[in-house]
Amino acid sequence: MTLPERKNYPQLGEVKAPYVHAVKHGATLYVSGLTAFGTAAQQGDIAEQSEAIFEQLKAVAAAEKTSLAALMKVTIFITSFTEIAALREVLYRHYGEHLPASSLVQVSGLFSTDLRIEIEAIFAL
Repeated sequence: MTLPERKNYPQLGEVKAPYVHAVKHGATLYVSGLTAFGTAAQQGDIAEQSEAIFEQLKAVAAAEKTSLAALMKVTIFITSFTEIAALREVLYRHYGEHLPASSLVQVSGLFSTDLRIEIEAIFAL
């Protein structure tokens, strides 16, 4: 059996917790939850934080020589549904015609009180 490859991406910053940015197994890449933590958007609204996350997803995709069109599944955790329209605008803009399977979950909070959204992703490689 081939073990999965654990991956960290310098573009996403140093991991300071017991996880990796992604795990690659075969032709599938599982990306850990990404947030706007440590970016200029950390204090921003959900649209700004979502844009920062998609920049990270694009960086991962580029490092793997693919694009957001290869997204198969995303799980989105948000702290409030009040900004859902703004979030949907960002999602449609980045997905284009390549809509992934998706789950949207409201949570009581994320690891930092100023974070409004976290996105996990699965890519086909």
